[in-house]
Amino acid sequence: MRILTWTVTTLAVGLAWTTLVLVGALQGWTRSPLAPAGATDRFVEAVRTRVADNTHGSVALRIVADGSSYDLFGSSGAPVTADTLHQVASLSKWISAWGVMKLVETRRIELDAPVSRYLSRWSLPPSEFDTDGVTVRRLLSHTAGLTDGLGYDGFPEGVEVESLEASLTHAADAGRDRDGRTRVGLAPGSEWRYSGGGYTLLQLLIEEVTDRPFADYMRTEILAPLGMARSTFAPDPATPIAAFYDQAGTALPPRRYTALAAASLYTSVEDVARFVAAHVPGPAGEPVGRNVLSPATVALMREPAAFQFGFAIWGLGTILYAPNGQGDFVIGHDGSNVPAINTAARVDPATGDAIIVFASGNPQLATSLAGEWTFWKAGAPDLVAVTMAAPTVLAVIAAGWLFIIAGSVIIARRSRRTGLQ
Repeated sequence: MRILTWTVTTLAVGLAWTTLVLVGALQGWTRSPLAPAGATDRFVEAVRTRVADNTHGSVALRIVADGSSYDLFGSSGAPVTADTLHQVASLSKWISAWGVMKLVETRRIELDAPVSRYLSRWSLPPSEFDTDGVTVRRLLSHTAGLTDGLGYDGFPEGVEVESLEASLTHAADAGRDRDGRTRVGLAPGSEWRYSGGGYTLLQLLIEEVTDRPFADYMRTEILAPLGMARSTFAPDPATPIAAFYDQAGTALPPRRYTALAAASLYTSVEDVARFVAAHVPGPAGEPVGRNVLSPATVALMREPAAFQFGFAIWGLGTILYAPNGQGDFVIGHDGSNVPAINTAARVDPATGDAIIVFASGNPQLATSLAGEWTFWKAGAPDLVAVTMAAPTVLAVIAAGWLFIIAGSVIIARRSRRTGLQ
């Protein structure tokens, strides 16, 4: 009975410790914001210091607060400006999702229809799970049961870019430790699982439904109408773009991608600022969506569509980073590509306040700065910041359990000796 009592007590204390650490991590109890709430100048100065400490590669950053913009730029090579084109990795998915939702609005596709209804050039391989459950909605929210785990590394100069169909069958540029095959390995709708292949499948969907190249459709239907005149998914070889830097600060040739929708938008800080501004009414009464999408569709895209551990984490094409305290979410997307590209954009739809960061040569700088902005703005760590902190959190939990178990054993032994006396 005594052993049972000590065992139950130890488990209870350990579970309490685990809960305390997890809640603390989710609420940011051990963190302090870079500046007091509302102190924009102090926040910008703190970010400026962080950027100055990263002297290799390049950084292009804009903070929007109360209708004013604050820009920071730095480069160890050719200068970058608000109009310089950067390859923005998976941030591309957020804009690509607008292209999909445009087809939903015009009733050319249905959100809850099997994606196979619209495809003829390629089809999902047979699976033990129902592939008809792979719907447009689930592809947008990474809940379609696809297990590719992509991550695309792209193709270096001199290497032929594979076809869209070949990439879906098995991506030759799959990131390290990624399956690379776009296939249904989980029951569709059963859980969230990040899938770059799902967005490559949506790229194919757009091409099949419109009978146009993806890049052309996105340029005429989404980018140009939003005023993103410099942005493109298919840059001309002569178009100047920001250099690709590795972590040592060495400039490398840019890579090319088959997976345009998932990983290969080239855009500028100025253009992405126009995109995030389209999530709120304009200063002259321009509607949310800027007549590219309706306000109702833009709002639908940030309704929770995927959950983990009971928390809403994803909408339709956008990450739900943190509640904004007004019944909505700080939303956006991050991106990472080799050699060391890191991008991030966040916007609070209640205010239009935003941050946009493009970094190369610094593989976590953009995500880190955007996470600091979310914590400063919303008062809670964002989804990506919590994920990045997971190894530390798990280590703290494990250390606590070891201490609790060791303490329990010591107390039990002393109690036993006292009883024997």
